[in-house]
Amino acid sequence: MRNSLFIILTGISILTRAADVEVTTYGAKGDGSTVNTIAIQKSIDACAASGGGKVIFPAGNFMSATVVLKSNVTLYLADGCTLTGVKGASNYPYQQAGIPFYGENWAKQALIYANKAENIGIEGAGTIDGQGASFEINTIKKPDRYMNRPYLIWFVGCKKVSVKQVHLRNSAFWMQHYLGCEDVVIDGISIWNHSNKNNDMIDIDGCKNVLITNVNGDSDDDGLTLKSTSKLISENIVISNCVFSSHCNGLKFGTESTGGFRNVTISNIVIKPSAQLTTIYGKPAGNSGISLEMVDGGIMENITISNVVIDGPQVPLFIRLGNRARKHTDNAAAPAIGIARNIHISNVTATGADITGSSVIGLENAIIENVSLSYISLSGSGGAKADAMFRKLETLADHYPEATMFGPLPAYGLFIKHVKGIRLNDISCSFTGTDERPAIALENTSDFEIKGSTMGSTANTNAPVYLKNTTRGFITANTVYSPAKHFIWKEGTVTDVAVSNNHHPKIKSGSNQTIKK
Repeated sequence: MRNSLFIILTGISILTRAADVEVTTYGAKGDGSTVNTIAIQKSIDACAASGGGKVIFPAGNFMSATVVLKSNVTLYLADGCTLTGVKGASNYPYQQAGIPFYGENWAKQALIYANKAENIGIEGAGTIDGQGASFEINTIKKPDRYMNRPYLIWFVGCKKVSVKQVHLRNSAFWMQHYLGCEDVVIDGISIWNHSNKNNDMIDIDGCKNVLITNVNGDSDDDGLTLKSTSKLISENIVISNCVFSSHCNGLKFGTESTGGFRNVTISNIVIKPSAQLTTIYGKPAGNSGISLEMVDGGIMENITISNVVIDGPQVPLFIRLGNRARKHTDNAAAPAIGIARNIHISNVTATGADITGSSVIGLENAIIENVSLSYISLSGSGGAKADAMFRKLETLADHYPEATMFGPLPAYGLFIKHVKGIRLNDISCSFTGTDERPAIALENTSDFEIKGSTMGSTANTNAPVYLKNTTRGFITANTVYSPAKHFIWKEGTVTDVAVSNNHHPKIKSGSNQTIKK
């Protein structure tokens, strides 16, 4: 057992350990000009050699290049401390992850790096600033455009990882990348990442047993992002009590999905417009609120998302199963089409969306299965005419997935295509302007339910519900307050659909009028 000294002063408990090291002991200076890389690394090494503990940064501005965190060591940044990354990519040596992943040829650098370390952490009320705006982007070759821009934090193959309280600022690339880690806790941190391209907020990549709570983050690129850039699955993940802002996607699975995503629960989240009005990518209010994207193989299953407020992004909800089929390494086999199933989203309030609409879209040969959307309120600007409901969408199977990739959808609220087993319960669809499209449209979908929903429409709307080539459905207890021409518009082959107890100004008591085009 490590030696400890327990001191109680005026009711305040202070715990110190013999292995704890203050960086000034090895000559580090918080003067904002001295480069302290060697002194900080000596502090980490000494702490690890003594059995582990804290490497303590007192108040001050400590400049550094890459430091490597060792097992049983926690970096502790006191209030008033800033750990600042020095300028110049040459100060950040290339690292070898040891896990084959998409990006291994160009994502190689970090300010704080750890590989196969255990029981490591970063804590305290201080700040880590990467000075990301000072790093140039290579625009000559597409893959190389990411090179020579370090992550702020890069942990690879680590176990028992803890990142708490700290303020993370201005990375040159993704703010933090956890690749193939286990037992990760991220709690109470704040993030500001608006200094360079690819400024993601948090990237959890092929990790398992992850707990993310009480995060307040604002990023130019994607926000809280689950990735699978290797064969490893991101699984057993809990995300709760967070506030996210992103110019792109507030909460995102993908785009890389090689291994996939399994057993993820997300709750009590606010996604709101960014405080940064100028953009590198996206829009100040964001491109999408929630995007679940499977396009490079893999499996996405057992996903539960609840209690979410989405204020501002163009598209509140986007679920996509495509077939970009990008290999995660040059020598890997091309991935098969992925699997998406058992996805449950409930208690979502979304306002400020644009004309696009939300969607759940698979492929004819890759059906999304078992989806439930319950107690969801979707409010957008509207703006489309009635004939937009007949617009034929391109397949775009091999395209990069974006919530706006299909343009304005055939429904202003929810568009569902190539899905088996979807339940839409208590969905509220409305628009702030005028829109003549259906509220809900289903195409090439089977085993569905539309129940207890309220749908806005206009006198020029053909019908608030549009069914095209659908089978085995149940439509009941829905309410349309505005006078669309009909309640349901059928096209193609529509079979075995039961309709009952719906309220619509043009439905006579005891009947449910439909029209087949």
